[in-house]
Amino acid sequence: MTGTAERVARAGVAVTGLGVVTPAGVGEPAFWAGLCAGRSVARRRPELAGMPVDFVCAIGDPSERGPEGEPERGGDGGDLGAAANGAPNGAPSGRASGRAYGTASGTAYGTADGTARDPAPGAARDAAYSVLDVDAAVGGRSVWRMARFVKLALIAARQAVADAGLDPVTWDGARVGVVLGVGVGGVSVLADNALKLQAHGPESVSPLLVPMMIPNAAAGEVAIALKARGPSLAPVTACASGATALVVARDLLLGGECDVVVAGGAESVLTPLVVTAFARMGALSTRTDDPAGASRPFAADRDGFVIGEGAGMLVLEREADARARGRVPRALLAGAGASTDAHHPTAPAPGGRIAQVAVETALREAGWSAYDVEHVNAHGTSTPLNDAMEAALIERVFPHGPPVTAAKGVVGHTLAAAGAIEAVATVLTLEHGLIPPIANLDAPAVEFDLDCVTKQVRRQRVRSAVSHSFGFGGHNVALAFGRV
Repeated sequence: MTGTAERVARAGVAVTGLGVVTPAGVGEPAFWAGLCAGRSVARRRPELAGMPVDFVCAIGDPSERGPEGEPERGGDGGDLGAAANGAPNGAPSGRASGRAYGTASGTAYGTADGTARDPAPGAARDAAYSVLDVDAAVGGRSVWRMARFVKLALIAARQAVADAGLDPVTWDGARVGVVLGVGVGGVSVLADNALKLQAHGPESVSPLLVPMMIPNAAAGEVAIALKARGPSLAPVTACASGATALVVARDLLLGGECDVVVAGGAESVLTPLVVTAFARMGALSTRTDDPAGASRPFAADRDGFVIGEGAGMLVLEREADARARGRVPRALLAGAGASTDAHHPTAPAPGGRIAQVAVETALREAGWSAYDVEHVNAHGTSTPLNDAMEAALIERVFPHGPPVTAAKGVVGHTLAAAGAIEAVATVLTLEHGLIPPIANLDAPAVEFDLDCVTKQVRRQRVRSAVSHSFGFGGHNVALAFGRV
């Protein structure tokens, strides 16, 4: 074994907390219900009217009302601020979440114990998108200085810390790190100020523009909110950033620099400029007549991804430390691997031979053979090149054909947040024994020899799973998660 593999085997890295904010659900229960429903939440947005692509997967605002005047879906249907910050909400959580810190109301919540079970019937509400008053969920006087991606990261981080049963008021902040991957940053703030400069001159530019737009703003604000004074890092590996953050977090734990790391990814760039830029490069689906059917990973007629927004955060600790404080891990991060195609700025290397190196490294660190893997949570972007590359990779590395899912059919491609959100989904599959279906997929393209989960959840006890993430620039990351 490599030195890292030996340290993983000796120390063990545990996932003890999960937090997630997505267009399909805010908070773990709502997200899981939305994912298991297997229906896309893509929809048109008025600010994109007249653009080449006018639909995205967005988290709705409470001002957006359903036909009866009620929000389409507010987290899990309960109090928005509470659900966003880890408060009890009545939906299945599968565990005790402990104490929430820094909720919108300023109170701490003790959640009820629960056991892993299926999502509540009807919880997904026919693919209704999630609704969240983001500013109210963040709370406090500092919300005005944060770009939207920072706010989403902070909400998810608070959820994860609460779920882990940790309290930033009492922990040793010097031993707590934050690693938060962001790909683009506060582009909407930048674009708004560029227009102000052009129209009204230099005095109209906000003095807070720079700290609001820089990608590391999320890691910094989360560290401030959680009183985390250990390393605060912001890896940028495009759409692999959230997964890269988990690799870096694991290394901080195994190297002894931290005892707790809050890690994941966040992104929110649903502006006309960015959406049109992705459309112009040919990355987005152009099914403007059918937004909800546009994202279809591994389908023969896939034509691009649907851009989304969101955040996923996980709390990682050494397994022995978690158990010493009476915490049963939700899963183990058993191994991780990374590689770089060195092939093209945006296109993956055909066949996935270099991405395979990342997968094999993760398996080697976990001490698994390929045949030990019982599930693959695929990157699955719904683009012709990525899905073809990933299908070839899966077929070659896992000839036994483990079941494959891809969350982007439901929540869209959340860019830097995707790897972390999909890591959350992988942990939930290990816990619940359910594999969510791929939205809009009846069967994979005939050239793909994959066991894709389609149409409905598949009940299967999964003990070991891998999650893939790939990013522009040729970044490849694979994470191996084991059931406790």
